[in-house]
Formats: sequence, C-alpha cells, structure tokens
Amino acid sequence: MQAIEIKPDIFWVGAVDWSMRSFHGYSTDRGSTYNAYLILDEKVTLIDTVKAPFADDLVSRVSSVIDPAKIDYIISNHTEPDHSGSLPIMARCCPNATIITSSPQGLKGLTSRYGNLPYQAVKTGEELSLGKRTLKFIATPMLHWPDSMVTYCPEEKILFSNDAFGQHLASSNRFDDENDLPTVMKEAKKYYANILMLFGKQAQDALKALSAFDIETIAVGHGVLWRSHILDILASYEKWSEGEVDDHAVIVFDTMWGSTERIADVIADAFAEKGIPVSFFDLRSNHISDIMTEILTSKYLAVGSPTLNNQMMPSVAGFLCYLKGFQPKGRQAFAFGSYGWGGQSVGLVEDGLKDAGCEICLEKIRVTNVPTKEQLAAIRDQILSI
Repeated sequence: MQAIEIKPDIFWVGAVDWSMRSFHGYSTDRGSTYNAYLILDEKVTLIDTVKAPFADDLVSRVSSVIDPAKIDYIISNHTEPDHSGSLPIMARCCPNATIITSSPQGLKGLTSRYGNLPYQAVKTGEELSLGKRTLKFIATPMLHWPDSMVTYCPEEKILFSNDAFGQHLASSNRFDDENDLPTVMKEAKKYYANILMLFGKQAQDALKALSAFDIETIAVGHGVLWRSHILDILASYEKWSEGEVDDHAVIVFDTMWGSTERIADVIADAFAEKGIPVSFFDLRSNHISDIMTEILTSKYLAVGSPTLNNQMMPSVAGFLCYLKGFQPKGRQAFAFGSYGWGGQSVGLVEDGLKDAGCEICLEKIRVTNVPTKEQLAAIRDQILSI
C-alpha cells in the first residue's frame, strides 16, 4: 500500500472500501473511502485514521513514507468509528504522538470509546505549529456529531473537512477533476441528504465560519478531494442548507393489486402536465436513501399506500419514519391510496407527513378498490389545482 502525495509533503494515507453497500441505513452502491492524511514537517502529523478493519492499509501507507513511530500528532476531527476506529492501533504504532481532539465533546467521545490515551483537547481558533505549517481548528458541531471539527492549514490553503463536503464513493483517483463530476456531485448530494439534512442551520454556521479562509483544496473524510470544483460544492451546500427547493415533485408509494400505483401514475401525469418534473419511486424497487436525495431539493411530495390490516404498508411506514428523522421543512405534501373496506392507511400517511414537518397542500386522496375513469379524472383535476 503506497501513500499518494496530494501536495508537497502532504499525503493521502487512507483506505478504499470497494465493497461497502450500506451506511447508517442508506445504500452506498459505489462503496466509499476512509480518508486520512499525513503531513511531513518538523512535527509529523496524521489527520484522522480509518475504520478499524482497514488499519493495516493505513499503517502500510504511512510506512511507505515514514516510520509511524516518528509521528508527533494525530488529529481526530471526529470520533465516529469510521474515522477513529484505528486510533488505538495508531497510538501503539506512534508511542510519542499526542492525539488532538475537540473540547469537550471529542475528548469525552474518544475517552469513552478507547480509554485513556494521550489526548489534548482544543477549541475553535486554537492553532498548532508544525514548523513550516500551522493547523487551525474550527468546531463544526452536529456536522454531524457534537464533537465534529475541521482543521485548516493556511500555508497550504487546505481544509481537512472530515464529514463535511464528502461523498460515499470508492475510486482509484483521489481528486474531483479525475472523476466524472456529475457522479461526484450526485454522491455529494446523496451524502448531504442522508447524513446532514437535519443539520441545515449548523451547516450554514460552518459555511460562515469557513468563508474567511482561502481554500484551494478540501480534503474530505469520505470520497474524492475537491480542488477544481470547490465553488460548486460550496454553492450546493449553501442551497441545501438553506432548504432551497425546486419546482419538482417526488411520488412515493407501495401497492398491493395495482390501484394505488394507478393513482400514482395519474398524479405523475398531472404534475407533468403542469410543467413540474417528477421523480417516481415504487418502494418495492427503490431504496429510501435514493428517494431522500430527490426530496432534498423538491417542493412537492406525494406518498401513497393501500390499507393492510388497518395500517399503511410496512414499506411506507418505514419510509415515513426515515423522513421524520430529517424534518424537511417547506415541502408541500399530500397522501393518497386505495382500500377495500377500512381505508385507514391514507390518514396514517398524512399524519406521518405532518410529523415529518411537511405542509399538507391537498386533501387526502382515498379510492375504494379499483379507481374509475371518473375518479382518476377528478384526481388529475385536484393536482392541476395545486
């Protein structure tokens, strides 16, 4: 395993996880990386580690550049195990290293996970001299844990951002301009939607704090580094964190005998007739994390379910539970569905949308058994009236 030099005497020493397909409940179809960085200076510094099963990769890459025992500092920007999991191993390999973490949450988190190691807690604005270079620490709480911080090196104009601006994307290339940009941006959007959407205010605070820095490289914790499209990812984070939405409709449903799906089809056609683009998701074949990616920037959300045992379909209930965790404000939403006799599902779906912070923009649509042509025409008119 060889280190990759990203700037003179600064190396990527992380690990590529080609096989990962799930992270915190969302699908990672393109795998991921666990990024760590080595700075050679008067004080040799390792920034972040990797998930524990990949510790050998980290040690091997560091060793291709320098004896790990010569490392003076290990910066832990975030205590989550995908970034800190190899810390105990590195502490043994680097017996003279001081572990820098955020105060007080990082110190608390690392001590709880790994016991008493040689920690030094830092606060926003504190600096650490490495010799020719300086590291400046900025707390970014709830992006996406209370302990999160980023590290900035002014001499190199590089921001070590950990979970901010990242993507779950495995690649043999390290930089944005070495990869397909639409793919990188799509994965960055999916990452924000499924990890950071709930923390828009905190993301805005972080963007304001970082606006004072001259940044030429964003060295992320997951995925590829940014150097050619920094303005693009910063502008996207501005839009996503402000909750800015487009005239776009997301339709989500499950169906039993096709009636709820038929209603969904008419809803999609009616939105298209209004000139509003549609994303159409059958929960039997689409993952909730891909749906959430579209909801991030969509104004309208329609969710449908038939009634099963006086309830909504379990897949729809699971989706609404996931949605509730992100509280996407400002979405115009409504419920629809078919039923045989009780018909409780549509009301339950509407309640779930309200619990998730959505604004109900249309009376719930309920159809008994198979929708007639007249009923479908009436549903079309309802959508056109929004």
